[in-house]
Amino acid sequence: MEEYILKGKDVLLEYAPKVIAALILLIVGLWIINFFTRATAKLMEKRNLDSSLRGFLSSLINWGLKIFLFITVAGQLGVETTSFAAIVAAAGLAIGMALQGSLSNFAGGALIMIFRPFKIGDYIEAQGEQGVVKEIQIFTTKLNTVDNKEVILPNGALSNGNIINYSSEEKRRVDITFGVSYDADIKETKEVLFEVINNTPYTLKDPATQVLLGELADSSVNFITRTWVKSSDYWDAYFHIMEHTKIALDKAGIEIPYPHSVEIQKEG
Repeated sequence: MEEYILKGKDVLLEYAPKVIAALILLIVGLWIINFFTRATAKLMEKRNLDSSLRGFLSSLINWGLKIFLFITVAGQLGVETTSFAAIVAAAGLAIGMALQGSLSNFAGGALIMIFRPFKIGDYIEAQGEQGVVKEIQIFTTKLNTVDNKEVILPNGALSNGNIINYSSEEKRRVDITFGVSYDADIKETKEVLFEVINNTPYTLKDPATQVLLGELADSSVNFITRTWVKSSDYWDAYFHIMEHTKIALDKAGIEIPYPHSVEIQKEG
C-alpha cells in the first residue's frame, strides 16, 4: 500500500506542474481568443462588412483559434500532437473536397461583400441575367427581374464573371438612332430631334445633347442622338424620346422609311 502511495506522489509531482501549466495556458488562451475575436468583429463592423459575413468570419476565426489552442494544451500535457494534427488536416481536406462548390460560393460571397461591385437595389447584368439586386447572401445573390421573377445566382460564378452595374454611376447616356428618308432636309431633321430631346423632362443640360448624322444607309439617313439623364430615369427618358420623336417627325412631314411589300397579281 505504501508503495502505491509513493508511486502516486511521484506521478502527482511529475504531472502536477504540466497540468497547472496547461490550465493556465487554456485560461489565458481562451481570454486572448475572445479578445481577438471581439476586436476583429469591431474592425469588420467599421469596414461595413455585411452582418452575415461578419458573424460567419468571427465564428470561423474563433473556432480555428480554439482548435489550435486545444492542440497546444494537449501537447503541454505530453500528448503526441503530430498524429492528431494530421488527422485534423486530413478531415479538413476531406470536408473541403466534399464542399468544394459551396466553399467556392462562400469565397465568392465574401469577395462580393468586401469589394462591393454592387449593392442591394442596384440594377445589374451578370451570368446572362438582368435585374435589381434583392438580397446578397453568403452563398447566393438574388435578383428581381423587370417582370418580377426571382433569379438566384451562385456567388462563385458571379464573382468570377463579368458584371455590368447600371446603377453605380449617377448619370447615364441614352443613345438612340433614328432613320429618316433621303428626301428629308438634314438641318430640319436635326432641329426637330434637338427640340424633342431638349424638351424631355429627364434630359440633363450638362453634358449637352448631341444629334449627329451617323450613317448613310441603304434606305435611310441615320441620325445618332445622345443625351444624358439620371440613371434612375433612363427607361422613362428612353420611351419618352421614342414616342415624342415619332410624333414630332410626323408633324414635320419627315418620313421614317419602312419596308414596303409589293403585291403581285397573277393573271387568269
